[in-house]
Amino acid sequence: MLDKLKGVEDRYDEINRFLLEVGDDYQRATELSIERAELEPLVSKARQYRHFLARREEAEELQHAEDEEMRSLAEAEILEIEPQLGKLEAELKSMLLPTDRRDQRNVIVEIRAGTGGDEAALFAADLFRMYNRYAEMRNWTIEVLSANEIGIGGYKEIIFLVKGRGAYSRLKYESGVHRVQRVPATESQGRIHTSTATVAVLAEVDEVEVEIPESDIRLDVYKSAGAGGQNVQKNATAVRITHLPTGIVVQCQDERSQLQNRLRAMSILRARLYELEEEKRRLALEEDRRSQVGTGERAEKIRTYNYPQSRVTDHRINLSNYNLPAVMEGAIDEFIDELATRAEAERLAAIGLEN
Repeated sequence: MLDKLKGVEDRYDEINRFLLEVGDDYQRATELSIERAELEPLVSKARQYRHFLARREEAEELQHAEDEEMRSLAEAEILEIEPQLGKLEAELKSMLLPTDRRDQRNVIVEIRAGTGGDEAALFAADLFRMYNRYAEMRNWTIEVLSANEIGIGGYKEIIFLVKGRGAYSRLKYESGVHRVQRVPATESQGRIHTSTATVAVLAEVDEVEVEIPESDIRLDVYKSAGAGGQNVQKNATAVRITHLPTGIVVQCQDERSQLQNRLRAMSILRARLYELEEEKRRLALEEDRRSQVGTGERAEKIRTYNYPQSRVTDHRINLSNYNLPAVMEGAIDEFIDELATRAEAERLAAIGLEN
């Protein structure tokens, strides 16, 4: 770690020298100033860490002094320094990790009913409510982009935008297959059924980051339809966009104008294409990585919601919570915190900073 910190400090000192020599090249000066500002917190923390290392080294030398009082003072100094060094080391390791440029972005969340028919659609609605509550707790806002409802209050599919700082950094761990075990309201004999819903979490992408030529898309417009198929718009305002190179299809019908539906559909399409490219990049580095969502079969799952036992289990970290009602009201930080901790440990190991 010290070698990595030395490289950062050397670059920081180099930037300071360049800024003295840059002259009237304001663009270059701006670029260097931005880079210096990004490095400054890390350099400040690194120098604080080195200061404590030096103090500990001096104290360790004094432990061998002939004077018993001096040895006692040295031991007390070491006991005081060690916790501070440990805290600084953990902070520095975290700061040295490459950041995910998507972490602070808004996210587009897609929930789709999987195996289980109407019960799966009702579970999709429960998951939407859970994320809605979670967003409220974090002072984020939710905007529904597209919804395909069934008549009994469920969703075959619902796509929504979550706006708030750090939304992607938290919700990205929710991608995958969620499984529910419970007795459906329509089950007369009290048998427990197993159903699934898939969740995909996509970072919102600016138009300039993903350019989509008009020649790559096919636009179809049609009349919006509500639950049960009845027409709720006389004009053709619903939009279906097909991305020809990939075959990705996005539909939006919730807005009253064709233009608004098209803008929303394009936003979803950009996010999916961006995620597709990110997935290709990740797979090139790690060929055996599992796909984000999977097929939606019962066997593929990241989390199980067991209603009879009031238990929610995240299978990736083998963590169970026995207060299912609270989880369904948005209390999912316990899972996200542990997943984030595990992910950081894996990333530290990948760049050689593990303990």
